Amino acid sequence: MASVEKISIALPPEMVALLRQAVDIGEYASSSEVVRDALRDWTQKRNLRQQGVEELRQVWQQAIEERKPGVPVEDVLDRLERRYQAMALDGVSRAS
Repeated sequence: MASVEKISIALPPEMVALLRQAVDIGEYASSSEVVRDALRDWTQKRNLRQQGVEELRQVWQQAIEERKPGVPVEDVLDRLERRYQAMALDGVSRAS
């Protein structure tokens, strides 16, 4: 990490206990490492969500322009669910 900026955060006692436990059992070297890992996960989920919104916008625009009969919602949601699960699993395997 080229540069580091210190910040202060407030957490509920339950989260502090989980964080400290992860460090105490050796799962992480420091509380900062726990927070960095959590932020990486949050960033990945946020990016997936933004990609999903953009894809829905594109599909919506395409449907407006084509004016074809629609695809059942269940089919679209199933396809999106499979795609984002695969992307999430790919992200996990890359982080390992």
